[in-house]
Amino acid sequence: MAAQNEAVTKDIEKARNTYERFMGSLKFAIPIICLIVFIVVLLITP
Repeated sequence: MAAQNEAVTKDIEKARNTYERFMGSLKFAIPIICLIVFIVVLLITP
């Protein structure tokens, strides 16, 4: 039973690390995307 709990703990740690990296990348990606959208809207509007 202990081995199963250790496997679950490792999976949770991997998932948490993946989630933290994903959220960290969103901190930079969202403002860049917003800036690109803003520039495109300025270029499209007459």
